[in-house]
Order: sequence, then C-alpha cells, then structure tokens
Amino acid sequence: MARRAGADSYPARLQKSAHRARIALRKSGVDYFRGDGSDWIALAGLLLTVPAITCGTLLNAVWCAPAALVLPIVAGGLLLRPASLLGLYATAAAALIVESIALGPYSEGPARVTPGTVLVVAACGFFGLILAQFRARVGVPWRRGGTMLFDLRERIRVQSALPRLPEGWHREMALRPAGGQSFSGDFVVAARTNGGRTLEAVLTDVSGKGMDAGSRALLLSGAFGGLLGSLPPHGFLPAANAYLLRQDWDEGFATSIHLVLDLDSGDYELLSAGHPPALQLHSGSGQWEEKAAEGPLLGVYDGAQFDAVKGSLAPGDVLMLFTDGLVEAADRDIAEGIDRLTGEADRYVATGFDGAAWHLIEACAKDVNDDRALLLLCRRP
Repeated sequence: MARRAGADSYPARLQKSAHRARIALRKSGVDYFRGDGSDWIALAGLLLTVPAITCGTLLNAVWCAPAALVLPIVAGGLLLRPASLLGLYATAAAALIVESIALGPYSEGPARVTPGTVLVVAACGFFGLILAQFRARVGVPWRRGGTMLFDLRERIRVQSALPRLPEGWHREMALRPAGGQSFSGDFVVAARTNGGRTLEAVLTDVSGKGMDAGSRALLLSGAFGGLLGSLPPHGFLPAANAYLLRQDWDEGFATSIHLVLDLDSGDYELLSAGHPPALQLHSGSGQWEEKAAEGPLLGVYDGAQFDAVKGSLAPGDVLMLFTDGLVEAADRDIAEGIDRLTGEADRYVATGFDGAAWHLIEACAKDVNDDRALLLLCRRP
C-alpha cells in the first residue's frame, strides 16, 4: 500500500503527465516532418507572431511596418497545410484591419496601412496558398522535398558508376543534363558478369530531357539494373522493351545500346535499340570505325528483334558509346557530329584517354540543350 500510495502521489502523477506530453510532442514533430502528422505546433507559433507584429506596428510603425505581416504568411506557405493556412490568413487580415483603424488614414503619414500594403500581403498569401496546395498534393514537407530530390539524384549517379576493371583496361563515364539541371534522361547501368570475366554496360536515352525525363530515367535505371546480368545478353533488350510497353507511358520510348565485352580476349558484342552507333579506334591504323547494330526503339512495339554486331578491342584500341545529344543538334546532322567527336578524340591518342570523356562533351556539345552522355573504354597497350 505504501508503494501504491507513493506511485499515486502528486509528484509521480506530474512526472507521468510530463512524460506523456513529451512523448506526444516528439511524436507530433516526427509525424510532421514525415508529412503525415498535424501542423498545429507550427500554426500555433505563427498565430502568436501575428499579434506580436501588430503590437510592434502600433508602438513604432516606422521600424515595424504594417507590411511585416508578410513574414508569418510566407513562413506559413512553407510550413502549413492549406486549411491551416486559411486560418492564419484570417488572423493576418484581422490584424491589418486593427492596424488601419489604430494608425488612421494612410494619407496622414507614410507609416500607415496603404492599399499597396494590402496588395503585397494578399499577393504573398496567394502564392503561399499555391505552394501549400502543391506540397499537400505531393505529400512531402518542404524540408524533406529537397532532401528527397538530392537522394534521387545521388541514386542515379551511383547507379551510373562503372565497376572496376582488371589491369590493362580504362573506363570513364561522363554525363551532362540539359540546361545545367541535376536530372538527366540519359543513364548507364553496368555490371561484371560470368564470374567477373565479362563487362555488360547499357547506355540508355529516355525520350524527353532534363527534369521531364529524370523520373522515368530513375525508374528505368532501377529496372534495367535488375535485368542486367539476370538474363542472357541477347535477352536483355527484349525484356527491357517488354517492360517499357507495360508502363503504357504517353512518351514512353527510349533508345539503348548494350555492350557485352570479354575482358580476357577483348571480343565484344553490341546490341542496339534505335541508338546511335558506337565508335572504335583501331590503334594500328589510327582510324575510327562505326559499329552500328540494328534494332527498333524500346517501347514501340512488342516482339522486336535486336541483331548484334561483333568486334574486338586490341591493345591500344578505344570504344566510345554516346547518346544523340552529343552528336546531334538543330544546325547539324549526326554524321557531322560524329566527325567532330572523332576529330576531338584524336587529340588524346598520343597522351592517353584519362579524363577525356568530360572534355569531349565540353568540346563537342557544351551548350547543347539536350542530355549528353559518353561512355569510354580503352584497352591499354
């Protein structure tokens, strides 16, 4: 009974109540940042700032102007849901009415509630409401939205990383999205298969560019990465084509080129789905050769056939795979672009191709408003 009395004492009950309040506050905060909780904490804080700003305006309207009410309105557009935001707007409107009555007609001095002040506050409220409705539709709080986009961009970058190659091989991958954006419709997936003796790499160009194609590229890169190595080489492009057809996108086609390279012998096969040809530099002759495989675009029709073209990389040879943004532009056709690319690449024959991929994009298609990607493989002499 003594223990029960101690447990029911006032300090014990107060401690339990404080613990429950702390847990509820923490859960509310976690739920809010996840996007599935109440925003009453932010709303309460912003509602308290409105009378504080109003009092400051009434005491000294020169230093705390009536237009300062846009501050909680802008913060509310970033933090609150649309329904809560309307309550904040009603409070701000009431504060403007109080300030206009207390300060008198705006014609009697500059520190008054003028029509311009009302328009500025209303405009900020309008744009804040649009932003809040967009966040509510997406379901991601503004703090987490940027983090999520950053995470998606990093996932694309990691998935485009090429595996390590054995001694005697050099590989590079350069990717430049359209318009300086962070997301690209071009991506690479690669893996070493057959006990590490074979390199399989797939360079894909999704229809569209930049942010428009970035979400589809992320989805396809994950799917293609799962297919690569799980199927025989000649089964990859048919499976990728069937996957795109199942998505039923309005703009759902893509071009792709699939390289299957034997790292011991240097022999390779190329399978293409409507992609620009690969380029091989023969070290013996110093000439570039186009390697064009036949095949339709991915996602156009079912039952497509993809025919392979074979080749071999001797010591000193170089193989380049690229997307059309690197060699095609409005003022030139693909043949001119390929000539320019090979001409720029010839400068690296004597010094080696280390670091050449990015510089080739800079030299051939720096200001092109399209996604550009270049995969370069070199067998060292």
